[in-house]
Amino acid sequence: MDKPITVLLVDDHKVVRQGVRAFLEAHTEFLVVGEAASGTEAVKLTEEHIPDVVLMDLIMPEMDGVEATRQVKNISPRTQIVVLTSYHDDEHIFPALEAGAISYILKDVDMDELAAAILRASNDEVTLHPQVAARILQELHGARSEEVNPFTELTKREMEVLKLIANGMSNAEISQHLVISDHTVKGHVSNILSKLHLADRTQAAVYAWQKGVVRRE
Repeated sequence: MDKPITVLLVDDHKVVRQGVRAFLEAHTEFLVVGEAASGTEAVKLTEEHIPDVVLMDLIMPEMDGVEATRQVKNISPRTQIVVLTSYHDDEHIFPALEAGAISYILKDVDMDELAAAILRASNDEVTLHPQVAARILQELHGARSEEVNPFTELTKREMEVLKLIANGMSNAEISQHLVISDHTVKGHVSNILSKLHLADRTQAAVYAWQKGVVRRE
């Protein structure tokens, strides 16, 4: 790795920030560029440092993590948000993902898994805590599809790619799974975003979950 992944830590509990910081700073692939105790401070520090990844709590004073995520993504679209929280109910999961978070993990996560999630986020790859993924699948399993299908413009192959994106696969993993080139995968992803009028693959994944494209196998 040429340069370390720059990380901004956002949590109103100092002991959490200190613990995560100590762990990350013991690894040369990470560089903690700042700490924020509120959403407002997170937005300010993002503008100052433009970090690769923001580790974002949701429940904080002044400005919550959902609004902070939205504002951080407006300031720096390239910055990826990894939500680290104790909450895994619908009223927190979907707003956070819709605001632009790429990953959603809970605070019972192992430190090594947290580091892996940050690494994946820096490569534009999704990480979902198993409880969160199970909740999403449970909700979608019982969803009814009574509205007009918004995906009629997608080809069969594009639908396959969209489902794999929604399941958290990277382009390389999709390429291997479908036995097609990475260049072809990128082309499909670009077409999917264009046809669905979405900004990035995270929005595509959230949209697919909400519309019931992803189903329990």
